[in-house]
Amino acid sequence: MIKRSCALLVIVLFLAACKTHPVVKYNSISGSTMGTTYNIIYQGLDPDQLKSEIDSVLIEVNAALSTYEPGSVISLFNKAYSKYVVNDDAILNHHFIENFELSSRINRESKGAFEPTIMPVVNYWGFGYTGKIKVTNVDSTMISQLITRVGLDKIKRTENKLLKQDTLVELDFSGIAKGYGVDYIAKYIENKDVSNYYVEIGGEVYAEGVNERGQIWRTGISVPSPDATSNDYQEIIEISEKGIATSGNYRNFYESDGQIFSHTINPETGFPERNAILSVTIIAPSCAIADGFSTACMVLGLEKSKNIIRANGEIEGIIIYANENNELTIFDSRT
Repeated sequence: MIKRSCALLVIVLFLAACKTHPVVKYNSISGSTMGTTYNIIYQGLDPDQLKSEIDSVLIEVNAALSTYEPGSVISLFNKAYSKYVVNDDAILNHHFIENFELSSRINRESKGAFEPTIMPVVNYWGFGYTGKIKVTNVDSTMISQLITRVGLDKIKRTENKLLKQDTLVELDFSGIAKGYGVDYIAKYIENKDVSNYYVEIGGEVYAEGVNERGQIWRTGISVPSPDATSNDYQEIIEISEKGIATSGNYRNFYESDGQIFSHTINPETGFPERNAILSVTIIAPSCAIADGFSTACMVLGLEKSKNIIRANGEIEGIIIYANENNELTIFDSRT
């Protein structure tokens, strides 16, 4: 009888909760973009019409930021062997300029750990637009030469123009591009008077308002292991009016001659970064900011990452790392 009464109590509480927070009709749309997928859940608007609009907007963003598109603004900038100038008179270039400005800001605040001019080195290691070609014999001399092309001092910003001063410098916005895409779509939806929504591109998220049960949106931090599935979560967290992004080396890497090379390149050394961090999740006012700082922290290492998160009043961080006993350990700035 006690078990039956408890079960009845649970049912009553559940029905009461449903009565207090009635389930409201939400729509969802999904598709492909930026070499990955997007998913959007929201209240209101016709899904067929919105999907068509969202796809068009994402094509526009990609046409500015994708290094895999030969005719994109960033590709034209990178391939130019002259003082190539980009201005923000056109909307596509506006995306480019905004990403450059935000990348420059995160570069300063991370003391160079986030480096948007790292593209030549990324290509060398097989993680860029030239294709995933494994490095079998590391050429330290070549890496040293490529490092000389790295640095924001080789690009000049004047008024509404961006001037390529060193013809060999190349930009890479992949550290914030997905986050920027999330933010841009979120603003686009907000401008249509939608106040409850969840936007995700390749695991990067921005959420506003509540879900269809009237609850704050929840998203998961993946278990940082190459053997984990997409549904294996280390932690579930609530977010609203925030962006969240996670960076890690446990998926995008390759093995060559017994060595593991990951896609996180240290701009100071020119080599893939190896430290105790398995993944970094950043919560910030925008997804692009979260994206950039999560990338920077993967380069900085554990202690410097803790310090930069603690010192920055607009971000929070969750770092999953292996301690001295190789045990999974979590640093959470929110606690």
